[in-house]
This record gives sequence, C-alpha cells and structure tokens, in this order.
Amino acid sequence: MKFSLECKNTHAFEGWFKSNDDFETQSKRGFLECPICGTHEVAKSLMAPSVTTGRQKEKIQVAAGQKAQAEIMAKMMEFAKEVKSKADNVGDKFPEEARKIHYGEADSRPIYGKASNEEVAELLDEGVELMPLPDVPDDKKLN
Repeated sequence: MKFSLECKNTHAFEGWFKSNDDFETQSKRGFLECPICGTHEVAKSLMAPSVTTGRQKEKIQVAAGQKAQAEIMAKMMEFAKEVKSKADNVGDKFPEEARKIHYGEADSRPIYGKASNEEVAELLDEGVELMPLPDVPDDKKLN
C-alpha cells in the first residue's frame, strides 16, 4: 500500500507498506524517517483517493483488447506455422489437389494452398474435408 506521509516539519513524501498494520508497527518502532530532515516523527497525511475516470477505464479496456488481440494473433500464427511445417504447399492448385486426394486419384497427404470462397464452398459440397487456414503474416514479416 502506498501512503502519503508527512514529518513534523511538514515535509511531504510517500512510503510503501505491506499493510496499514505494517505502517503502524514501523512507526511505533521508530523505523520511519523523513528523507529530507531525518526526523522520526512521521505520520500519514491526507491522500486523494485513487479514482479511475471514464477515460482511464477506456484506456485500460483498449489496452486489454490490444493485448488479447496480440495473443490471439500469436496463437493463429503458431497454428499456421505448425500446419505449414507438416503439409505440402500446393498453391493455387489446392482445389484440384484436394479433389484428387478425396477421390483417391492421388496419395493422401496433408496439403495447404489458395482457394477462393466459391471454390471452398464447392469442395465442401462435394464432401471434401478441409479447414481454412488463418491468413496471418509470417514471423519474418513482423520483424
């Protein structure tokens, strides 16, 4: 806890304590000392309450949202990196290769690549199992 303190000579300063009891114990034992004049006669002074304004709350919420967004982006990048490390990139031929694998015309293997929303819908209609990969920047592009 932070307290505003004042010595008998009206020098104002702050002190950090575990609790109000901790302050009282240190005060009774003479452990408190004014950093300006050195007196041990130190007391708590009036302190303005810590009030969070609407703007401060908004800033806190924005900061929390940005942190959450960064964490989500990091997880998505990690997921995409994991998939790409274990699959073949077939690029724009994704719909064609996915169909070949689905219909047994090519060996089954994990693939990834590019497909339009329309192509994805068609593949799903045909029963081709797929999962869109999040389009996130590579680690190299972020640095």
